[in-house]
Amino acid sequence: MIDQGAQALIKAARGAARNAHAPYSNFAVGAAVLLDDGSVVTGTNFENASYGLSLCAETVALASVNAQGKLRNVVAIGVIGGRIGHADTAPVSPCGRCRQIINEAAQLSGRNLAVFCAGAAGDEISSHKLSDLLPHAFGPADLGIG
Repeated sequence: MIDQGAQALIKAARGAARNAHAPYSNFAVGAAVLLDDGSVVTGTNFENASYGLSLCAETVALASVNAQGKLRNVVAIGVIGGRIGHADTAPVSPCGRCRQIINEAAQLSGRNLAVFCAGAAGDEISSHKLSDLLPHAFGPADLGIG
């Protein structure tokens, strides 16, 4: 059973995805990051004609959290994604690069972050711990930073 907090994060991520700049993939992704004070910071994917320069929603959201000086305050993240103009319902999980970026916040916060995933149009929410999505992660602790 997914709690109301997870549902609220997914709702915020869906709202963010409406602003996705995804003219190349036509795949909109939204992310919502919950901080320990209860506030939520969102992000959306931002594609670029030079594909390698595109930014994922999770990275955008976490960069915004970092810009606020709150990277150590992350508690959970919700992610949704789907093809623009389609009713995709299968949960979408963070890509490998984003899992590594989320791990940075997880290690700095000292939390095994909850990651909630959903499709753009679906009610199904899958719940994961970051350590399950990215076992044996490399992060700040490996460099003696904590």
